[in-house]
Amino acid sequence: MNISKTRYLQIFLSVTIVLALVRCVCPQIAGHSKDLAVADSLSTATDSLAPDDSVYHGNGVAAMLGESHDVSTADARPMAVKSRFFKDDGTLTKNRIFSVPGFSKTFPDQNDVQLAAATKWGVRAVANREDAEKRKSELVYIGSNPFYHVDKLNNSIPYLVPRAAVLLQDIGRNFFDSLQCKGVPLHKIIVTSVLRTKEDVTKLSRHNGNATQNSCHLHGTTVDVCYNRYKTVESPGENRRQVRNDTLKWILSEVLRDLREADRCYVKYEVKQGCFHITVK
Repeated sequence: MNISKTRYLQIFLSVTIVLALVRCVCPQIAGHSKDLAVADSLSTATDSLAPDDSVYHGNGVAAMLGESHDVSTADARPMAVKSRFFKDDGTLTKNRIFSVPGFSKTFPDQNDVQLAAATKWGVRAVANREDAEKRKSELVYIGSNPFYHVDKLNNSIPYLVPRAAVLLQDIGRNFFDSLQCKGVPLHKIIVTSVLRTKEDVTKLSRHNGNATQNSCHLHGTTVDVCYNRYKTVESPGENRRQVRNDTLKWILSEVLRDLREADRCYVKYEVKQGCFHITVK
């Protein structure tokens, strides 16, 4: 059927007028259609989102539509996680001191095991103090550190390879953290032996049966940390409460056990020398 141009315009105008009148009489019809169109487009968009996308979760669609969504406090608030550092009333929790089952059993690493790691990660054995001066580019000075105290050294010098220096600092820092968690006043561990030269080992072997010519200390990978002496951290004029050395030894043993189990080091419990013999891995 052929429709003239005039007839077509008349039909078009008539339909437009009718739709305009319907919208004026029932405006909610237009709003409902708009919401359906927007919802349909959002549905398509959310289908393409990953399951953990922020728009997909919660009330993202409602927020995009501009609608307020009443969410209960229980749904919006994350579940409370109990802290190991604080009690429910906000006071500090004092964590228990467990120590280790047995020092010799927990720290059994003999010299042959530690020597293999020392030769792998350390420097070539240092002949004497003059040779050590020439090798400083391979070593790190560890004589001053806020996390540990270096004792007066008679048969060694305060240098380590970088890998061992980082380990020693981690031991001291973890010891601080453990003391704080257990409510014990801060103390520094005391380092009693570090890098030894061949001359040092020869002199030391005369009165120390543990000092061998194949000492791990020759390679700058090994330190001795005493377990029967500690340096109290306190301000000038401050008198911190006294802590038994056994208590500090138990806490230090926990720190060393954790680092050993983390494959960071070998540890030997030295009975006669009163120290932990530690070599980096």
